[in-house]
Amino acid sequence: MTEKTFVEEIEKALEKSKGLNIKELLFSYQGTFYPATVCSAETFQALENFEARKDDLVLVSYPKCGMNWLIQIASDLIATTLNTKQENKELPFIECGDPEKYQRMKQFPSPRIVATHLHYNNLPKSILKNKAKVLVLFRNPKDVASSFFHFHNNSPNIPSYNSWEEFFSEFMSGKVAWGSYFDHAVVWNKHIDDENILILTYEELKEDLAAGVKRIAEFFGFAATAEQVQSIANRASFQAVRDKSQETHGAVGPLLFRKGVVGDWKSLFSEAQSQKVDAKFKECLVGTKLEAKLKYDVYCKA
Repeated sequence: MTEKTFVEEIEKALEKSKGLNIKELLFSYQGTFYPATVCSAETFQALENFEARKDDLVLVSYPKCGMNWLIQIASDLIATTLNTKQENKELPFIECGDPEKYQRMKQFPSPRIVATHLHYNNLPKSILKNKAKVLVLFRNPKDVASSFFHFHNNSPNIPSYNSWEEFFSEFMSGKVAWGSYFDHAVVWNKHIDDENILILTYEELKEDLAAGVKRIAEFFGFAATAEQVQSIANRASFQAVRDKSQETHGAVGPLLFRKGVVGDWKSLFSEAQSQKVDAKFKECLVGTKLEAKLKYDVYCKA
C-alpha cells in the first residue's frame, strides 16, 4: 500500500463522517469515547492480541498534540538513517481500522511505526512486555482544546460542535474522542521515569526542532549525523510539512496542520474558561514532573 492508499483510507473515514452529528460520531468502549468512523469494539478486542516488537517505534499522544508531525519525523529518521522507506500501509493509529489489520502488520518490515492516542492503561500488553520504546508527545491543554475544536469545526465532513462553549464543556468532562486529556496526563506522568518511555512536548519541538530530532534519534537508537538531524528538522518545519500536507494526508492535510502555533488558545478562551483549566490542571498535575515539562505558567497564562 502506497502513500496514495493511505490518503484513500483517511478519505474513506471522512466520507463515513458525512451527515453525522457529534453524538452519532462518538461511541463508548470501556468507558472512553472514540470516533465510530475509524474505531470499533471488534478492532479493540483484536488489538488486545497485537504482538509488538522490541524495535517498534511506539508513538503516543492525546489528539491534537502533534502526532502527525511526530510520525513524519520518525518516518524520515528511518528513511534517512536506514535508507528504507516506511510504506504507509494502514491508518497509522493502531486502534483505527478493521480487526484484520494486525495480521497484515505482521508482514511489515522492522522498524514499524506504531502510533496511538490510547491511554497508558489501554495499550496492548505486548508493548510493555516486549520492552518496545514508547515516545509520548504532550502539548499544553489550552492549545490542545483550541486545536481540537478547530479540527471539528473547520472540516466540511467532520461533525461540528454548536459552539466553542459546548465543545469546551465536553472537553473538560472528557466526553470527546479518546476521552479526558487530564486522565491521559495523570497516568502518563506516573510512568515518566520508566526506562523505555520518553516524554517530549510540542512546545520544546517548536522551540528547537533539531534538538528534538536528535533526542528522538538517540532514544530510538538511530545513528544520525548532525547533518542528517538538521536536514530532517528542515523537512519537518511546520511550513514544510503544511506545504506537503495535501500530498501526504489528502483533503484533511491542511486541517491536521492548521496553524502550528503556540498560544492560539488566547483567541478563544474566556477568562472564566482559562481559570477552569488552570484549576483542573493544578488539581491533577501540580508539583509533578509533567507539570515542569509542560512549563504551564509559560504557555498557559495569558
